[in-house]
Amino acid sequence: MATVEEILDNLKSKAKPDQLEGMARYGISIKQRLGVSVPDMRKIARELGKDHRIALDLWNTGIDEAKILAAMIDDRNEITDGQMEDWVRGINSWDVCDQVCMNLFEKSPLVWRKITDWSEREEEFTKRTAFSLIARLAWHDKTAKDEQFVEFFPLIIRESNDDRNFVKKAVNWALRNIGKRNINLNKKAINTAKIIQKIDSKAARWIAADVIRELESDAVQRRVKNNQLPACYAIR
Repeated sequence: MATVEEILDNLKSKAKPDQLEGMARYGISIKQRLGVSVPDMRKIARELGKDHRIALDLWNTGIDEAKILAAMIDDRNEITDGQMEDWVRGINSWDVCDQVCMNLFEKSPLVWRKITDWSEREEEFTKRTAFSLIARLAWHDKTAKDEQFVEFFPLIIRESNDDRNFVKKAVNWALRNIGKRNINLNKKAINTAKIIQKIDSKAARWIAADVIRELESDAVQRRVKNNQLPACYAIR
């Protein structure tokens, strides 16, 4: 197995610092960033295989690409509550948040409890992590019951007035993805959006309008009536 130093050297060899300015325009933090593409990180992850210890060491470097790579190679069976708490505090950019959710957190048996906990935190990226996870589970977890997602509606309503960009987009994403699972959740998500619509908040009105527009669209209505699980949409 390669050492952390060798892995960092590999990442640096694939870095394109000239792309950092463009990444910043998309709201990506570049303070601790090399400029390595996600496909290149995935290639390195495949070569490394799963390794919990190396994942922890990579995360502790503080480099964003190393953090994303750590989530790609960590073993979901070894992740602990303490590690999840430590890592969520170290998330400082929306792309790191979403990559960690997609590659690791959503696969942990602790995830459902963590969503409720993190949704109540004030830190922007901790709160975003909670709603990014809801969006991911709504797409990926085919065994989850409708009632499990219905339990998230009060959280979504409560946080819909948070006008921070990366939070409101994740809240929106979570409600949209729940509403694309099936016709039952589609109706409940639309009703939830109509409740949010009445909240005296610019962020809430934007979330509600966007959710209703998409979930009532002909394309989504055809999909949910045919009980087709949707593709996962990126944050817009």
